[in-house]
This record gives sequence, structure tokens and C-alpha cells, in this order.
Amino acid sequence: MSALAAFASSVSQHSAVSHRGRVKRIAEGTIEVAGLSRTARVGDLVSIARAGQAPLRGEIVSLGNGTVSAMAYASVEGLREHDEVVLDSNPDFRPDPSWLGKVIDAFGDTLDGAALASGERAVPLRAAPPPATIRRRTGARLSTGLAVLDTVLPMVMGQRVGLFAGSGVGKSRLLARLAKNMEADIVIVGMIGERGREVREFVEETLGPDNMSRCCVIAATSDQPAAVKRRASWATLATAEYFRDQGKSVLLLFDSLTRFAEAHREIALTTGEDASLRGFPPSTAPMIASLAERAGPGPESGTGDITAVFTVLVAGSDMDEPVADMVRGVLDGHIVLDRGIAERGRYPAIDVRRSVSRSLPDAASEDENRMIAEARGVFGLYDKILPMIQVGLYREGGDAATDRAVALWPGLDQFVAEASDAPEAAFERLGAILAGKSPDKADQKPD
Repeated sequence: MSALAAFASSVSQHSAVSHRGRVKRIAEGTIEVAGLSRTARVGDLVSIARAGQAPLRGEIVSLGNGTVSAMAYASVEGLREHDEVVLDSNPDFRPDPSWLGKVIDAFGDTLDGAALASGERAVPLRAAPPPATIRRRTGARLSTGLAVLDTVLPMVMGQRVGLFAGSGVGKSRLLARLAKNMEADIVIVGMIGERGREVREFVEETLGPDNMSRCCVIAATSDQPAAVKRRASWATLATAEYFRDQGKSVLLLFDSLTRFAEAHREIALTTGEDASLRGFPPSTAPMIASLAERAGPGPESGTGDITAVFTVLVAGSDMDEPVADMVRGVLDGHIVLDRGIAERGRYPAIDVRRSVSRSLPDAASEDENRMIAEARGVFGLYDKILPMIQVGLYREGGDAATDRAVALWPGLDQFVAEASDAPEAAFERLGAILAGKSPDKADQKPD
């Protein structure tokens, strides 16, 4: 960014007119402000002076009855009635290629306070997705670095997939493997509501310096207010869109949609919206859809694609909990991680039987689709007979199809955990397993 452009950007965010109000009431998670109702808009930012402390920033979330209500971006400790409130211009969000390798907050600043370049063009935080009539269809099959995602659950360019997982079943490990190995020019990682120590661990240990060179991480930790988490979610999509519009193939890893939905729920309930679906207000579903729709293929000409993996936290593997139920209808497939599989030590703990890729059958050839159907049939049949095996009631020779499923299952289960160099090689390996062969695994790519 040139010095002149940087100066122009700085000047554009300052106005000669200053609109001021006063704190009227502090309650129920909001700050009511008098004196700004004629000029403020929902989404505008405010700055509140505090005696002996730095000004408190907040976001206007509702208007009415001559006052505006704001949610603070930090603790309201030290705030008093009649403190002065200044209506701020909403800061431009300006992603830049130099953001790769950095960890960014919801406002486009680095978490460690280091200087960060701003791009020449501001991008909207809440952009509309490309119009459906000019948007490209999903593209070619991608190499993911994982055998199961290269074959039975393929991913294609521009696909949006949900990763459904409880705590402690290997979600972060799977995301890191995708960030390291999946075919993409740029990787954008949104860490929404994560514990602070996990952000550093994910960046420094799980990803590592080599993989961070093509990554940008946008983070809002669990201790931060709901308004910051929601803003960081929008900032994550805005950053992905910036690189997509440069013609890049972008991999978006968004962790998690559940935390985004919970942040929106807190804001919506605070502003007076009624809860309906097990504590979530009616606006939650369209809010999730508006975020997820921003990922996917770009417009027909001059842009790239955003291939997205959105994680969903499911307590007790309950796929019918509200957020999971909302998400399944707006994404192009779902990958389910199972605690029982993780507990027996197989990672990634993908439950193939309960997972679906909506890129099929188009993403595979006729022969490949036949192998996929055969493999899924083996997993389904083995799960059906498993209780009998566990209690010692299964006897070989009773049914040929069942006997075959029992014989093939160990190889298929191991296949799910294997790495992959390319989908074509992974399908060869899958075909060999289904044929009852045991090829040498010495040349398999290590995890």
C-alpha cells in the first residue's frame, strides 16, 4: 500500500463532525445511550470515556424510544451513568497479502500488537454472497491429503462441508491436516470462541511456521464478548472473499459455527428477541445461512473459489441439536467424528456410515462410484453385525455377505486413517482392499 493511499485511508475514517451522547443505563449486558438516536445506526461503533481508564469501545445493536443500545467489546467495569459516548466511524476492514502468516483479530489488527499493513481496498464485513445466477458451479475434485476424503467422501472446489464433532475427538487435528495438505492457494482459519492457549498451540505447534506461510488466522477467544466473536466471524469470511476476488483458490476452515450461533443468540436475546428453538431465537438460522452462503464458488469471471469446512460442536454426538439441524440444510455435506472411534485410537475418527458428501456422484467416475457404494455397504453391514460379534454370537459361514464385511472391515477401517498423495492412488488402494488384497503399505505417505 502506497504512503498516499495509507494517508487517504486514515483521513477517510475521520469526520469533521463529532456526534456525542451520554450513558443512560447499564443493564442486562447492554449500555443504553441517550443523545445519539437520530444519527446512530445498527452496527456503528461507539467509544465511551472512563475516568482513569482507556475508552471502552462497543457496537450499537438496537435502537428505540430515543435511545440506542450498545454491547461493549470489553468489561464495563468502571463505567458510570452520564459518561460521555462518542459515535465512531466504523473502521474499514482492509485485508492485504502481507496478512499471510499472521494472527489477526476482529478489527484487522495483530494479536501481538505488531504493525500490520492495510490493503488499498476496504471490504464489507457483511457482504452479500454472489448472485446465484452468475455464480459458478462447484469445480474439480480436490486432493485433501486424506484417503477417505479423496475417495468415499470427496471434496470439490467450492464445496462447503460441515465437520460435526464433540470435544476431544480430534477436530483440531483434522483441521490442521487439511490446512497442511489440502489443495489450495490460500488457507484462512477462523478460530471463534477458542481458548486462548489453543490459538497459540494451533498456530505454533499444530500448523507450524512452514504451513503458516500460506495461512491467515482470525481469532476471537472464548473470554471475549459475543459482539467481538460475531465480528471476527464476519471478518474471517471477508478475508476469504478478498483473496477469492484475486482469483485465488481459498480453503476456509471455520471453527466453529456453533460459537458464532451462540454469540448471535446472546446479542439477539439481549436486544429483546424471543427464544424459540431450544433457546435460539428465530434469526439464528438465517444468520448462519447468510454466513455460510458467502463461501463457495465465485462469480463467473475473474474470481476464485472458497472451499469451506465449518465445524459444528455436537454435545454427546447429538446430530439433532439446534445448530447441527440448521447447518445440515445449508451445506454440501457433513463429516461426523465419532467419540467411540476416537476412544479406540483411530484418527481421524470419521464415521463413514453417518457422513455424506453431496459432491457425489458427479465427483467420481462410474467405477469409483461403484467402489464408494461397495465400501459404504461394508461399513453399514459391519456396524449391523458388530453387537453380535461383541457378545460372541457371530459365527462364520452363516451369510456370505456378512462374512465378507467382517473380513474386509479391518482394511477399510485402516484405510480411513491413511494419508493420500492423490485421489487416483487412493482409489487404487480402496479397490485392492475391496478385492481382498493386502498391498504393501511401506510406500504409504506418513501421517
